[in-house]
Amino acid sequence: MTAPRTGSGYTLIGADGRPYRSSLPGTIGGHRRGRRYGRLDCPAALRALARGGYVPDRVFFADAATARAAGYRPCAACLPSQYAAWKRRST
Repeated sequence: MTAPRTGSGYTLIGADGRPYRSSLPGTIGGHRRGRRYGRLDCPAALRALARGGYVPDRVFFADAATARAAGYRPCAACLPSQYAAWKRRST
């Protein structure tokens, strides 16, 4: 799943947490309410999408650094080493 196209571009979330238009699709997906990000092929996200949930809260980022700057944490399912490092820093 890629970022939704809006007219001639994609809607991504910036480091400030606000949406902006981009001519390039995002490389990282996220969940707005859970404040987490992960790979576009994340098995946990794909399962949630298949069940019909998640879609209204799905967001996209240009990269992982932007997601972190916006206050999102790595996904434990698809980014386990990044999640473990985040967990160590946040405790």
